[in-house]
Amino acid sequence: MNWQRTVNEALVKFTGFRISRADTVRAGAVPAVAPETAGRDLVRPPADPEADRLLTAPVFILSPVRSGSTLLRAVLGAHSMLHAPHELHVRRLTVGFDTSLSRQAMEALGHNQADLEHLLWDRVLHRELVRSGKSFIVDKTPANAFAFQRIATCWPDARFVFLLRHPASIAASWHEASPEKRTPEEAAADALRYMKAVQRARTALPGLTVRYEDLTADPEAQTRRICEFLAVPWEPGMLSYGEQAVIRKGLGDWKDKIRSGTVQQGRDLPGADEVPEPLRAICRSWGYPAGGS
Repeated sequence: MNWQRTVNEALVKFTGFRISRADTVRAGAVPAVAPETAGRDLVRPPADPEADRLLTAPVFILSPVRSGSTLLRAVLGAHSMLHAPHELHVRRLTVGFDTSLSRQAMEALGHNQADLEHLLWDRVLHRELVRSGKSFIVDKTPANAFAFQRIATCWPDARFVFLLRHPASIAASWHEASPEKRTPEEAAADALRYMKAVQRARTALPGLTVRYEDLTADPEAQTRRICEFLAVPWEPGMLSYGEQAVIRKGLGDWKDKIRSGTVQQGRDLPGADEVPEPLRAICRSWGYPAGGS
């Protein structure tokens, strides 16, 4: 009936849902729910690396929140061979099967859900790199630290840069970023999750560790170290990067920018007595004064 069609079209437009009789649903259809990223049991390296991956040696900065990763991204992005876009969150891009037939067809080609997600992630990053005209892509999404194993499996030739900062400085900056959202104690606990994830990645993966304090104190020495690790020539322009759009407060906030300038000295290190008790163990693991007994 026309009125039913009108109602359904309105529902689809405003809610994304459609009403249908139970006996009219296609046989073999998979329920229309939002797909989730493939489970760990499906994750495996590319079966045919040359055919399955377009990217070569992508670079991932693994760091906690508020650790200077935006600064490092801008510095690396000023290099003529390195493309460092805003946080991409590609690991949150998922693939789903709308019908059992689509699942069977992909399985016949040798693909499970994780394989297809890896193809999607690689294609998205490769397109971004090609459009930049540069040689290597750099992704600095902090949440990638929680998925380091998946990333390393997806790109077996990936390079990892671990960016550390004094844990108490991270926690203080995380609180100052949104004091209405989290107390200093909540900020420390939340930031600690990222720190632990980065530490797990440092333990499991080869890579280069860079400290934010060293980067701001002697940017030339640290950028030379990074360039040597990435096997690209050092360029003086990295220390005087041009204006670059960045996202500090989440996707969609394009007004905040890093303007032309040079790397500036960071805030003073907290004293040992200023380190919250929950952060003392990670401070010691990272070689920072921790205080306490």
